[in-house]
Amino acid sequence: MTSLRNKVVFITGASSGIGLACARMFAADGARILIAARRADRLAKLADELLAAHGVPVYSFALDVRDAGAVERTIAGLPPEWASIEVLVNNAGLSRGLDKIHEGKISDWEEMIDTNIKGLLYVSRAVIPGMIKRNSGHIINIGSIAGHELYPGGNVYCGTKFAVKAISQGMRIDLVATPIRVSSVDPGMVETEFSLVRYHGDKARADKTYQGITPLTGDDIADAVHYCATRPPHVNINDMIVMPQAQAGVLVVHRT
Repeated sequence: MTSLRNKVVFITGASSGIGLACARMFAADGARILIAARRADRLAKLADELLAAHGVPVYSFALDVRDAGAVERTIAGLPPEWASIEVLVNNAGLSRGLDKIHEGKISDWEEMIDTNIKGLLYVSRAVIPGMIKRNSGHIINIGSIAGHELYPGGNVYCGTKFAVKAISQGMRIDLVATPIRVSSVDPGMVETEFSLVRYHGDKARADKTYQGITPLTGDDIADAVHYCATRPPHVNINDMIVMPQAQAGVLVVHRT
């Protein structure tokens, strides 16, 4: 296994869900935790929790990955002890709505495209050159089963996750002559704030998404991300699809 003790692990979208779970799992493994999200208050609370529970250094900062200038300035301005990012977990992402393409809200489209695609690119562009210079690093992109299969109303969201799949493959091609690894972890149904965000805060509608099944948790996906990051240096997990037992595809779900 590759040890991540005292290595810098940078996680975007770390204020909740999969990102928060990843921060906890890597902290338990002794990594130095670099976390970013838009909600600074939640990050500060998480930083205090990780320091108290594991005694690891934590550096948190508010960041909207959609802002290319802010991403570039923030990464370039990291304190020296935090600049050597060993693992980048591109987790920031969201879905909005389930409208048909001809009824979709352009603001929803823009938010998904700007976060899921452009945000991932902005952060990767800022981080990867340092990895190349140090000749070491691992990028782990959080994709989705929606990047492999389409479902009704998923048009633009699925498009963004198909893009993540393609970008991950492109990264592997571009970095194949370096020791830098690129993985994509693609979950099925995970009970986080994902559906609450998709339905613009409609909790009753969000809760129905997971009725009758035992969905994945953020911890399940964090475990998969950690597995990818700790393989021996000659091993790269290209793609990992992780599904609840009761889900065989985006439209094939057994509910009791």
